[in-house]
Amino acid sequence: MDLRKTVLIVDDSRVSRMMARQYILSLHADWSVEEAGTGEEAILKANAFTPDLVLMDVNMPGMGGIAAAESLRKTFPLTPISLLTANVQTATRERAAALGIGFMEKPITEARIAQLILPLEEA
Repeated sequence: MDLRKTVLIVDDSRVSRMMARQYILSLHADWSVEEAGTGEEAILKANAFTPDLVLMDVNMPGMGGIAAAESLRKTFPLTPISLLTANVQTATRERAAALGIGFMEKPITEARIAQLILPLEEA
C-alpha cells in the first residue's frame, strides 16, 4: 500500500504556498506537494494527478477559490478540500459547509497544516 500522498496548494501568494509546502514536507518528507496560483490552474493540475488533499485560498485573481473548489468537488467528490483564507465572513463559511469543504483561517501555521493533514495520515 502506498502511503505517500499528494497535496495541492492553491494560493495566489507564492509565500503562502511556500510556507504550506514547508510545513507539509516537514511532517511528511515523502509526500508530493503541487502548487497552483489560480483556481483555473488548480483544476488543470488536479485533473492531471488527482490530489489526496486540496488546500485552497478564497480570494485569487480569475476564478476564486470557492468556484474552483465547487468545480473540484464535482470531479473529485471524495477528495478533502479545505479553504485557507483570511476571509472569515459567515457567508463564506456557510458556502464551504454547503459544499462539504473544510474551512481554516489564515495565517497558515504548522499547527493548522498538521490539523488538516491528520485525516490523511489515518487513511
